[in-house]
Amino acid sequence: MTCPTPRLRHIHDVVLAGGVGAYPTEGVWGLGCDPLNTEALARLIRLKGRGSEKGLIVIAAGLDQLEGLVQWPRREAVVESMLTSWPGPVTWVMTAAPGLPALLTGGRSTIAVRVTAHRPVIELCRATGMALVSTSANRSGHPACRRGWRVRRVFANQLDWFLPGPLGGQRGPSEIREADTGRILRAAAGQPGK
Repeated sequence: MTCPTPRLRHIHDVVLAGGVGAYPTEGVWGLGCDPLNTEALARLIRLKGRGSEKGLIVIAAGLDQLEGLVQWPRREAVVESMLTSWPGPVTWVMTAAPGLPALLTGGRSTIAVRVTAHRPVIELCRATGMALVSTSANRSGHPACRRGWRVRRVFANQLDWFLPGPLGGQRGPSEIREADTGRILRAAAGQPGK
C-alpha cells in the first residue's frame, strides 16, 4: 500500500472528526462516514431524508476491517459463498456484533457489509483505517447519483469531504444477499430478483 495522498490524509482527519462525504463505488456514488459515530450517522440519514429504521451498508477494503462489526456464520458453506463473492460488488446481511449503533443497523440484530474490489474505495478505507458507511448518494426516493457533479449539485455544501474518481463497472447499486439463506434481497442492476 502506497502512502495516502494529501487528499486522502485530509479525508482521514475529517472522517475521524465525524465528517460525512461522498465517493465513487462499484456502480453509483456513495455517501459515507465512520460507522460507529452516531452523530455522523444521524447527519448522513438527515442528508438523505431517509428513515433511521432502514439501516446502512458498510463497505470495507478487506476482511480485517469487518472485525468488531459482524459475527461470522457458523456454517462453512455460507462463509465460503461469501468469501467467493468478495472482493466484489455483493453485500451480505450478517449477524451484527453486539453494541453497534441502532442508526447503523436500523435497530436490527443484523448488518449489511461488503468487501470491495473497487480501487478508489479500497484506498479510501485503507487511508481512513476503517470500513465506512456506503449508502447511495441521493435523496430518499430519488435515483442514485452516477456522476460526481450530480452529487455536488444534490448535496451542495452539505458534505465535509469529496473523493473524485471513476465508478466501477456495475450499472447500479450492489446485490444484497442474506448470509443465513443465500437469498437475494436486492438484485444487482439489470438482474431479476429471486
